Amino acid sequence: MKENKNKVVFAGAGPGDPDLITVKSMKALKTADLIIYAGSLVPEAVLCWKGKDTETQSSAGMDLVQIIDAIKTYHAKGKKVVRLHTGDPSLYGAIFEQMRELEKIKIPYEVIPGVTAAFAAASKMNMEYTLPEVTQTLILTRISGRTPVPELESLEKLAYHQSSMAIYLSIGHAKKVQLILEKHYGRNAVCAVAYKVSHPEEKIVYTKIKKLMKTCEENSITRHALIIVGKSVEASIDNRAVVKSKLYDSTFSHGYRIAEK
Repeated sequence: MKENKNKVVFAGAGPGDPDLITVKSMKALKTADLIIYAGSLVPEAVLCWKGKDTETQSSAGMDLVQIIDAIKTYHAKGKKVVRLHTGDPSLYGAIFEQMRELEKIKIPYEVIPGVTAAFAAASKMNMEYTLPEVTQTLILTRISGRTPVPELESLEKLAYHQSSMAIYLSIGHAKKVQLILEKHYGRNAVCAVAYKVSHPEEKIVYTKIKKLMKTCEENSITRHALIIVGKSVEASIDNRAVVKSKLYDSTFSHGYRIAEK
């Protein structure tokens, strides 16, 4: 039998809107024989890009062994397999363990990036995470829960920096998050709860940090949401002037433009 050199493709589905998938991932879906998609997070609407005869399996009820077995079975038949993950596969995608298992059985693979929810949320909020002289750092993190977080990366330590921060997988711990953010950003600072960004059910709610838990309860938000905090959030809803960048400052010279005198 001829060796199957098809690479298993780990593809980013984006945040939910089928139009926010990358062209490369879309092409992978169209040519796949099997798509194993993260059914608990990836909406079936994204599967609109699959080929006419493409088979699909949701991994929502599968464990690692079952996922690898399915990939191995189809790959052995010379089939193209796409493992479709929500957002960008490299962020909370649990792809590392899958890739290592494929390496053990010498099945080649590649990864196609995708749009993560934090960036989809920023576009809907008309927000820039990195504002000149205000904040130049974006932290993507989560609070410790059933999956522990290293002590040096605890939300308490990261919030100390008061940078822009998008907190994933933590809406179920809204009260704990609220208490930590109150301490470092201030009780009256504004944060945003971004629910199912780019999905038809999308909802972005702005609230003061001291009302974070109450806001989640009032809007029945218990999962599938980001908590976004930092001065960049406040700037996105504030009409006050923001410090402008040097990039387009007519008095600032750089490699592509001479400053006006």
